[in-house]
Amino acid sequence: MTSAISIGKQDFASLRENHYFYVDKTDFIRQWWESGDDITLITRPRRFGKTLNMSMLNCFFSNQFTGREDLFKGLAVWKKEKYRKMQGTYPVIFLSFAAIKGSNYEDARDGIIMAINEAYSEHRYLLESNELTDGERKCFEELDYYAKNPGIKKQVANDTICNAVKNLANCLSRYYKKKVIILLDEYDTPMQEAYLYGYWKEFTAFIRSLFNATFKTNPYLERAMMTGITRVSKESVFSDLNSLNVVTTTSTEYETCFGFSEEEVFQALEERGMNNQKKLVKSWYDGFVFGNTHDIYNPWSITNFLDKKQVRPYWADTSSNSMIDELIRKASTDIKEKMEELLQGKEIVVNFDEQIVFEQLDQDENAIWSLMLVSGYLKAEQIEYRGVLLEPWYHLRITNLETTAMFTTMFKGWFAKN
Repeated sequence: MTSAISIGKQDFASLRENHYFYVDKTDFIRQWWESGDDITLITRPRRFGKTLNMSMLNCFFSNQFTGREDLFKGLAVWKKEKYRKMQGTYPVIFLSFAAIKGSNYEDARDGIIMAINEAYSEHRYLLESNELTDGERKCFEELDYYAKNPGIKKQVANDTICNAVKNLANCLSRYYKKKVIILLDEYDTPMQEAYLYGYWKEFTAFIRSLFNATFKTNPYLERAMMTGITRVSKESVFSDLNSLNVVTTTSTEYETCFGFSEEEVFQALEERGMNNQKKLVKSWYDGFVFGNTHDIYNPWSITNFLDKKQVRPYWADTSSNSMIDELIRKASTDIKEKMEELLQGKEIVVNFDEQIVFEQLDQDENAIWSLMLVSGYLKAEQIEYRGVLLEPWYHLRITNLETTAMFTTMFKGWFAKN
């Protein structure tokens, strides 16, 4: 009997407890730990299993999941005794910025407070300990009161917010006598909103201070992992983080840890008696390239196809694509002509910086290629390094039929409006 498909479930423990369909990505745990990197940032397109993988890391390392071998038994990471012994042995702070979509700075700042308070709420048992100082107890109560009483706006000081994660790590480190792992999912969601709604400068100054305290000047940190869609420029928010290892879609690290391989997809189709659908599924949902690994499939579309057994633009339909739509609409003739070539199935060769400098998107036209690459709409089939300075030139194509359908719909929308 095949396992049931659960669409959109991002809680690793729930997925495993209910025996839902799951493609084993637990070797990600081993790869990350053996890298030895202090702080890792991994960028992947939306709906590519980032949140599920972060939930998996939490379930594996967090001492709130001590003794939960049932979640990992039979999976790749459980084969080595070293990792069996490591499961459930670290204090973990797990944060998500996924829901922070404020249309102004105050709302975004409030969203950060809410996210940090959620992490504090998971560790309220610390208040029963004699380890905490009066100031640390006050921080717990101040954040909780602010989060629960949104109408009463007694401001929490920026200094309190920016040091809150570091201070929680300090409390946990003293309580467990062990350094802390910090996981931050969807780190860039509020930054995209800050760009779209025009409060970029104010917000990035604030987030830079938060990241500096949390990741750079934090002696209680064992390791940290961040995920997001875009690689926001180091100058914008990471200027002080020298130990940050940035892994983008063109990096060779963690190539198979996000998305499904062709072998994994075909096995799932065979188990469900859908052998005759392989060619169709490949044309629609294959085509992603991470590092040197080709034939990566979109997991959101694959799980939806396995469940509904119909070809649809499942992934393309989960986003408004408003930023890319607006940038192409305002772009020069050269950019639009290149888009036409892509839609005709041709390859274009362009030079750009993979780091997204949001405040320069309006001035640097080539930044749109970077945005479309990290978003998964285009794939880099080859990167060529030219000249003495080894400037990267990207050979780009539209990823697959699903993304072709999305762009076609976008262009039709323009003509309809005109």
